[in-house]
Amino acid sequence: MRARNDSPIPQILVAYFSLSGNTRRVAELIHSLVGGDLFEITTVVPYPQDYGEATRIAQAEKSRGFRPQLSSRAENFQASDLIFLGYPNWWGDLPMALYSFMEEYDFSQKTVAPFCAHGGSGMSQTERTVREKLVGARVLPGLAIRGSRVRQSEDNVKAWSRSSKFLD
Repeated sequence: MRARNDSPIPQILVAYFSLSGNTRRVAELIHSLVGGDLFEITTVVPYPQDYGEATRIAQAEKSRGFRPQLSSRAENFQASDLIFLGYPNWWGDLPMALYSFMEEYDFSQKTVAPFCAHGGSGMSQTERTVREKLVGARVLPGLAIRGSRVRQSEDNVKAWSRSSKFLD
């Protein structure tokens, strides 16, 4: 992929947080289409494998505004021009690990393309939240993929990942 108007090739980071694997699948698909670095946002204390227990903990984190500590850093973040930022939509909001990630890095002068997996609520207010949190970043229109449709979403992801004014 190359930048429009014969601009230099942008440095791309596909960063994502995933609990059930749906967001990971979308991130891997985006990465296969646009290249760059692929980075999984993980927490020091991992969420339980049991979905019900994991969501109970996630709800408690959200109600307290808790920011979990992240277990690794995106080494090439500063060199990245375009960041595809993926997450599951949890109760119309970002997972708290995404807040930790957004607060840990300086997104000013970056272009951010948010994407999420959801159970039926689409982007909800998450795109607006990303815009509000990432002051100084250019936030592109996001992509929402229903979790049950992730495996059939390749055409949607292709169209979206190529639709920004930043890339061909």
